[in-house]
Amino acid sequence: MAGRYELGPVIGVGSSAVVRRGRDLRDGGPVAVKMFHPGSSAQDRRQQQQEIRALSRLDHPGLVGLHDGGTEDGRPFVVTDLVEGPTLAERIKDGPMPAEEVRRIAAELADALAHVHAGGIVHRDVKPANVLLGDGSRARLADFGISRALDGTVSTEAGCVIGTAAYLAPEQARGEEVGPSADVYALGLVLLEALTGRREYPGHAVESATARLHRRPLVPDGLPAGMTALLRSMTDDDPARRPGAATVAELLAPPAREPHRSGRHRRYAGDVPTTGRHRRSRFLAATALLLVTAGGGVVVALGPGPHADPRSPAPVAGTLPPATP
Repeated sequence: MAGRYELGPVIGVGSSAVVRRGRDLRDGGPVAVKMFHPGSSAQDRRQQQQEIRALSRLDHPGLVGLHDGGTEDGRPFVVTDLVEGPTLAERIKDGPMPAEEVRRIAAELADALAHVHAGGIVHRDVKPANVLLGDGSRARLADFGISRALDGTVSTEAGCVIGTAAYLAPEQARGEEVGPSADVYALGLVLLEALTGRREYPGHAVESATARLHRRPLVPDGLPAGMTALLRSMTDDDPARRPGAATVAELLAPPAREPHRSGRHRRYAGDVPTTGRHRRSRFLAATALLLVTAGGGVVVALGPGPHADPRSPAPVAGTLPPATP
């Protein structure tokens, strides 16, 4: 494909794309090739190109890296790192995970999200299926298919809820404008599920999305590794009261380990620089389409709501003890 990639077996199938194992013939390295179904509208292509320019700024070990993209036989494609191993969703099927393992994964994902937010992007679909555990060396966040640029160049219709219903932030479920704090909320639900083995908001899409508008997540008292206070703060109904991803990473990082930095972060939700500082020189294709989750999120029209300001500062609730050896 594209005179460069040798395609192997199919390793994933979704409503929007097929993912195949591949090999880069230039260096022999393994890659994942996601081939989208043809038929995108001109508006879709413009939005995807706008977002891909923003995503090209991201370069972090906690993200699945994008290598290349283009069109082959009328089908758009993207080439990414190949991460072999289970997803967090598959791991949770075995039941609650050890607290220190969850804490490590949480620190890694929060650090990656801090970099994403500093680059001017909101992921908007943080969920266990989008967390790749690979060989266990580091958790990696994938699938930026419905991400949004913070500069406002990419937008969705008011009242249109985009994301996976079980992990939507309340403001997301109401169809309001969302900022980085929506990703922090979703990460809180993901971590709660990993610790308890139970999805907090089950059910079909509308039922799940609206449930959090009637009750806050039930975070048990006395969760191990000091996670109770932090998870309650991360899943606060008010976006301005949630800690920023950089703060979460700092609180969870083991002593003497400094999180990966990609710019200066203040210690409250929604505070991100206006311009990204990191660009991927490898990802140059102007016609490349945005990496869209093969599993697909949900789109639920629930009606518009008032626009909350995700940039309002607020103190962080609770502190964490250092990780036990």
